[in-house]
Amino acid sequence: MGTRRAPRGLPADLLRRASARLGRVSFVYAATYLAAFGVGHILWAIAGSPPDPGHRFGMFLTAISVLLSLGMFALTRIRRIPPHRLVDLGLVYEVLGALGISLGFLRVDFGPEPLQLPYVGLSWVCVWIIVFPLLVPATPLKSLFAALVAASMDPIVVLLGYGSRTEIPHSELALALAALFYPNYLCAVLAWYASHILHRLGREVTAARELGSYQLVERLGAGGMGEVWRAKHRMLARPAAIKLIRPEMLGTNLTVATSALKRFEREAQATANLRSPHTVELYDFGITDDGVFYYVMELLDGLDLESLVERHGPQPPGRVAHLLRQACRSLEDAHFHGLLHRDVKPANIFTCRMGSHVDFVKVLDFGIVKHIEGDAQDTKLTIEGVASGTPAFMAPELALGEKAVDGRADLYSLGCVAYWLLTGHLVFQAETPMKTLIEHVRSSPVPPSRRTDRPIPPGLDALVLECLEKEPERRPSSARELADRLATCAGEAPWTEEMAQRWWEQHAPLADTVPSRGTAQE
Repeated sequence: MGTRRAPRGLPADLLRRASARLGRVSFVYAATYLAAFGVGHILWAIAGSPPDPGHRFGMFLTAISVLLSLGMFALTRIRRIPPHRLVDLGLVYEVLGALGISLGFLRVDFGPEPLQLPYVGLSWVCVWIIVFPLLVPATPLKSLFAALVAASMDPIVVLLGYGSRTEIPHSELALALAALFYPNYLCAVLAWYASHILHRLGREVTAARELGSYQLVERLGAGGMGEVWRAKHRMLARPAAIKLIRPEMLGTNLTVATSALKRFEREAQATANLRSPHTVELYDFGITDDGVFYYVMELLDGLDLESLVERHGPQPPGRVAHLLRQACRSLEDAHFHGLLHRDVKPANIFTCRMGSHVDFVKVLDFGIVKHIEGDAQDTKLTIEGVASGTPAFMAPELALGEKAVDGRADLYSLGCVAYWLLTGHLVFQAETPMKTLIEHVRSSPVPPSRRTDRPIPPGLDALVLECLEKEPERRPSSARELADRLATCAGEAPWTEEMAQRWWEQHAPLADTVPSRGTAQE
């Protein structure tokens, strides 16, 4: 599931960013080397001077440096290579990059003529040694070793290019090299110190990310309500997803925030009692010492129904009925325990791989009432202080704030989900969330069959409209009844396990792990 991390002090997401920076560093190195070589030849041409005697070697060196750097850049784009392995390869690249800088900077001529030692000044290798561990951090010992080897490239190049052809005695040559290149080794020590600081900060970040027995590994998403992280148990191999809800995200009023956290805790306890296999499993929940509420749930491999339609378009009626029936089983269990979902929407319904099965539905975010003030132009955002739910999928009785609300409000929302799956359109889409709510209260929906050029069985078309009735009494009486009726109205093309397997083999999503959208952004 991508949660493995080498013991190097940096969390997996920071290592992943470091490996991405390694790609950018290698690309910039190649471009800089190529530009420096080209500028030199342009200046010679402008001055009318003959090319440098070592220009052939310079062309060869530039080609090798550019190819090496582009190869490193390509390696960072291979997802199968773990980030910590890329960082280790980056240390080898640091040494080879220093060698390329030394050869280019010292202008070595391997001819037979006697030579004197060149005037070096401060080598560009020093800049390379200092900058590299800041952008691509590794463990302190590895960083120190790589920096010392990289710092030695200058004296090694001098010895190879000049040592056998200079009249300077060996004792004086050693002193001269020490005087020329001691700044390289000072920079190596500074690089080690910088790496030590980054390593310590990485351990502190790792410790700060520990919630009880779980450790946060990688952030999957963030939004107005909180953050969602991929996590792992410190003793078990089981991966998990953790949602964090910070008090400041609930508003500036401390009393309101405290009350909301208590409500979340109470509702998490109720959610933990649900036993439907189509309800996302809740492993744990709690409140940290600094007031952050969190709950731990199973990590799923698949995609939510909003993404399904956005990526692959409206779905076949048989598949829609298949997905909705499973969602009904989850809602049936919740309603039996007296718990309303209140925010049924495509982003909160996940289709995933579950063991050997595919298109297995999981319903998310039970009982977590959202109060988020969002963009007025997005009719799918939740409105703070108006109603609990999402305007584009909200039942009229919820929009009106009525107190007597039962499970049929969730069935209305599920009808809106069915409409989205069949047509790729919302039932109502007005300019503002408030106008969308008004449409749900007052306007009659256009039949889904008239919003798409794909055939929809008349029975399914009528059942969706029945779910969208304004009066709860005119909707299906329960989630169980709706599930039973969905089984008989899919038409002549039911969705089979073989069809689902073929779809997943062809369109298998890249492990969009829950809850990457539905529980973080809305």
